[in-house]
Amino acid sequence: MKLGYYPGCSLHSTAAEYNMATEAVFNALGLELDELPEWNCCGATAGHSTDKFLALALPLRNLVIAEAEQQKELVLPCAACYNLVKGADHYCREGTPEARDANEELKSIMGSAYNGTVHVTHPLEVIMRKEYISKVGAQVKKPLSGLKLAPYYGCLLTRPTYVAFDDVEQPQAMDQLMKLAGADVKRWSYKTDCCGGSLTVPRTDVVYEITKNLVTAAQRAGADAIVTACPLCQMTLETRQKEIQKPIPVFFFTELLGISFAHPEAKKWMKKHIINPIPLLTSLQLL
Repeated sequence: MKLGYYPGCSLHSTAAEYNMATEAVFNALGLELDELPEWNCCGATAGHSTDKFLALALPLRNLVIAEAEQQKELVLPCAACYNLVKGADHYCREGTPEARDANEELKSIMGSAYNGTVHVTHPLEVIMRKEYISKVGAQVKKPLSGLKLAPYYGCLLTRPTYVAFDDVEQPQAMDQLMKLAGADVKRWSYKTDCCGGSLTVPRTDVVYEITKNLVTAAQRAGADAIVTACPLCQMTLETRQKEIQKPIPVFFFTELLGISFAHPEAKKWMKKHIINPIPLLTSLQLL
């Protein structure tokens, strides 16, 4: 089955390993990701905090392209991209004045507006569907035995409620997937806290404190690593741990699924991390 795919800026740069792992896992589950042609940046944190019109127009342009490509479903691995594009889709379906204005502007430029026919999804949502979650267990050839994980969803996959595909306060999709892959999943109370990513440049002091609190809480819960589904969270937590005495790796959930599937390229993904996860994985005989 072929699905529309919007990687976003991060997955073509700082989170290239997330892109490679996501494509590998989807292929293993019988899914093909068809990247949108000529996609543009969704605007992420910079766009929506600067200009409300751009915050709608930028993601809507990608949805117009998806409709032109006759894509009924669009998969977005980046939580920030997912949040913005899902929001734009929601506002169009609701018919808000701002969405109508942005759509009219796009129609004058592109020749067509967004008609609300695309289902915006995140890889977690897709894999958790009955027809694919049933295949995950069969694909696990190297269980993540001994790997103690703190699943971290961040603030963009469950808020606002109209973007959520999981429980808003206690999401479970990543927990269930990691357990299915054989990992030891730890309970902790920070799984939907914000990482402070939007403050990385103006308030590094605040981001450092947030990171320290998150990492300390994960370690206190007994985790040896954090697993996430957001490239902004992953980058923030990895880069700000340099100043923490005992840093821990931060994985993308598809990387760990790929390891459990015994994907031959998995070690290559690990080499792109700032905090080297190879010693931990090697000690558990997972690489």
